[in-house]
Amino acid sequence: MLRNRKSLAIPTQHPGEAASMNTKPLALTAGALMALTLAALPGHAQPSFPDYDPDQLVRDFGLSEADQPVREQADWGKPNLVLVADASPARLAWLQSVAPGVQLRAYEGFDLAADGDQVDAVLGVCSAPVLDLAQLRWIQIYTAGAEKCLRLPAFDERRPLLTNMQRISAPVIAEHAVSLMLALSRQLPAFLDQQRDRNWSRSTPPVAKMRVVHGKTLLVVGLGGIGTQTARRAHALGMRVTATRDNSREGPAFVSEVGLPDDLPRLLGEADIVLNSLPLTPDTKDLFDAAAFGQMKRGALFVNVGRGGTVVTEDLRAALESGRLGGAGLDVTDPEPLPADHPLWQAPNLIITPHVAWSTDLDREARWQVVRENLRRYVNGGKMLSVVDPDEGY
Repeated sequence: MLRNRKSLAIPTQHPGEAASMNTKPLALTAGALMALTLAALPGHAQPSFPDYDPDQLVRDFGLSEADQPVREQADWGKPNLVLVADASPARLAWLQSVAPGVQLRAYEGFDLAADGDQVDAVLGVCSAPVLDLAQLRWIQIYTAGAEKCLRLPAFDERRPLLTNMQRISAPVIAEHAVSLMLALSRQLPAFLDQQRDRNWSRSTPPVAKMRVVHGKTLLVVGLGGIGTQTARRAHALGMRVTATRDNSREGPAFVSEVGLPDDLPRLLGEADIVLNSLPLTPDTKDLFDAAAFGQMKRGALFVNVGRGGTVVTEDLRAALESGRLGGAGLDVTDPEPLPADHPLWQAPNLIITPHVAWSTDLDREARWQVVRENLRRYVNGGKMLSVVDPDEGY
């Protein structure tokens, strides 16, 4: 925000967030023009954004780097026009500094029908109209999950380079997962009900159901960024951690055993708490069904911060109703949003948060740093970060 100029305040937006002010869409000529405009404001006051070290960014978040520079792809060329969604004028100027000679325009208000044939890349939007752009070669999405983009028919036809936000939100989602585990273990929802009733009682059923996580076994199904961060925190709480991943038995020292998909039934039967942090792919869809819940210990807890489509919702509800599951914490559901009249809302021992595990006051700037670094790398033909494999689904 511009200092001492309240009437000229410029809102700063973050990837994936709606604008906080009711303004008309901006159609900008180029980032360079915006930078000049900002510099010409009284006092030359400009919004500033944290600088970053690209190598440190990769290390801090454990970002994956492509094996080969993007310039080696047959269709690569230095872009002429890049559209950026959810970016303030100040943010566009900041991005422009790593893309000299490239036009950066706001996605909002840009006429795709009239001028879309000039667009080489889009940051922040993957949709059928975007995939229909004749010159499109790269899409950067602002989320970790890529399934909505990948399942568009046009994506499979075009196969542009797709990069995402994998691992950026892993620490905060892991905190959310642990929060759900602890809230269920300590019966916090039931005690909140008592609080609303002004009922101070230690002889109620919730007290008898309270459990400790120390010494218990957590199974992490999907040992990726989120799963690894959750495993680290669970181990620090004194839990024994096991995990599965799709192609390797290797894992960090704080994970006692890493199994392959074929090991899942056995590991489910050993776990006191099961964390689902899987992406949604053809192989993971409906993985947690009645059979899977039946393989778990009676009274085990289930936490899902992966994708709702990996769970058969009716089977989950039935497992909660029957007591097969002792409780569940969901940040994702299927369907999503969950309709107000859906029976899952009434299931016992259930906590639902509306797909907000990623939200935090800390990692929003980190997301923009990834966007900026990938823009710099693409313009220069370097090795891209967080490339999505369309065949694997993540």
